[in-house]
Amino acid sequence: MVNVFANLSLPQISSLARRTALVAIGLGVIALVVTVVLGYPLAGLGVCLGLAMAMVNFRLITRATAKVSASTREDKRRPLVTNTLGRLGAISAVALLLAWLVRPMGFGAIVGLALFQFTLLTNVTVTLLRDPDLRGVTGGEG
Repeated sequence: MVNVFANLSLPQISSLARRTALVAIGLGVIALVVTVVLGYPLAGLGVCLGLAMAMVNFRLITRATAKVSASTREDKRRPLVTNTLGRLGAISAVALLLAWLVRPMGFGAIVGLALFQFTLLTNVTVTLLRDPDLRGVTGGEG
């Protein structure tokens, strides 16, 4: 996925991030309304929490990538990988701990994390398919 982002321009990445965040906010609102109506408000809060954690993680990934790419270090991957694995471990621990302590909220958080990743993947695919210069990156022929 990182190689795909390398082929995108800065405006495309900015648009992708904005679109993903807006869809995630919309999904959070829908999930909250639906779960409250169904009588599971904690699950809706969990979905919102999962989406929020994923959005923060995505933002921190973009910052870390920009910082590492501007660095003069020869080995640029190691700090990026270490940083990313640490964040993913922390997010996973929070979601699993919630699932253990407050089951509806924890499972909602896991669903929220998955929804964000699906939304991001969908937006990346749409961006790549719309730009004829990037179609070769997805394996399709342009």
